[in-house]
Amino acid sequence: MPPAGQDAQGPDRESEEPERLEKQQDAQGSGSLQAGRVGRAHGLDGSFYVTGARPRLLVLGMTVSLAGIPRAIVRRAGVDKRPIVRLKGIEDRTDVETLRGTPLIVPRQNAPTLPEGEWWAHELEGCTVLDGERHVGTVVGLLELPSCEALRVHREDGSELLVPMVSHAIRRMDVADGCIDIDLGFLGEA
Repeated sequence: MPPAGQDAQGPDRESEEPERLEKQQDAQGSGSLQAGRVGRAHGLDGSFYVTGARPRLLVLGMTVSLAGIPRAIVRRAGVDKRPIVRLKGIEDRTDVETLRGTPLIVPRQNAPTLPEGEWWAHELEGCTVLDGERHVGTVVGLLELPSCEALRVHREDGSELLVPMVSHAIRRMDVADGCIDIDLGFLGEA
């Protein structure tokens, strides 16, 4: 399963492969995306592993905010599941250890544009979920499961429904109109 740095692709594809959601955390208000957190140091030059990485937000030259200070990514290595970055102004292992666990924040307006039919997670939150004409609830978040990501849907009765991002569970996604049509029968709730 790709790390949560991938994108949400609509379920209108023919394949059975689970759809992927760009999982993000809104760590500092509605105007930002969390690209990951500072992990353990890698080498002596201030490079570090990123935990909980969103690879599309960790691009060489991109500016991230670290403890409220904007810093450019001056090195990007490793793989998407375990990226290694170095930020301008972070010069050695000691700097990294003092920042370990600190979120790397990217303003939403700086996030790359996704191809048609793919969405950032925050774009799905707040969408109304229907089963045909029947109101099911509202998307309140995303959950990364071992095989795919799932929409967390808050129901009117206060319960939560998990809807896997697979073509059999989701009939149609009209994110522009804020509406997602699901198949409760597929989820065993007909």
